[in-house]
Amino acid sequence: MSDAPAKEDPAQEIPSEEIPALLLSMVPECADFIAEMFHQPAETAVLTEDSAVMLYELLAGCFTAPVLMPQLRSDSPDTHLLTRCWDFVERIVDHPTQHVGGAVYFEVLDQLLIDGGLVEAAWPYMKERTRARTLLMLDDFDVRLPGVDPRKDPHTTPGRGAQAAQRLK
Repeated sequence: MSDAPAKEDPAQEIPSEEIPALLLSMVPECADFIAEMFHQPAETAVLTEDSAVMLYELLAGCFTAPVLMPQLRSDSPDTHLLTRCWDFVERIVDHPTQHVGGAVYFEVLDQLLIDGGLVEAAWPYMKERTRARTLLMLDDFDVRLPGVDPRKDPHTTPGRGAQAAQRLK
């Protein structure tokens, strides 16, 4: 038996019902938005079943739109905040449940395709699993971005992802 520690998989360790509390602890800037959404203090709201069941809404309305996107669009982003945001995403991006995985994909990663430059702005803060998932998403849309996707020529003609590529222009 090896004395080397087993490789940690953070997504396996986090029960889905604990993700709202993890969000609040890692990105406390979400607190006011959580309190507003659930009509109670954020510290209480993240412990309710509703916050876990409403994970799509929680990520979209309390994390991505009000906290993450403004930083990615900023000329002078808070790099510490962006690091914490992407550390949070990294913890849950490969979660074994479809509910959590889908919420991360649609309410965080897919939102990076709304405007040109968002993926590139996020890239330096993303960790290994988040980068891998983002590259898969870009592949799904046949989108190639210079400096982000080192695997293929960024000047390839988009196929079925032409609409996504147009959104990025």
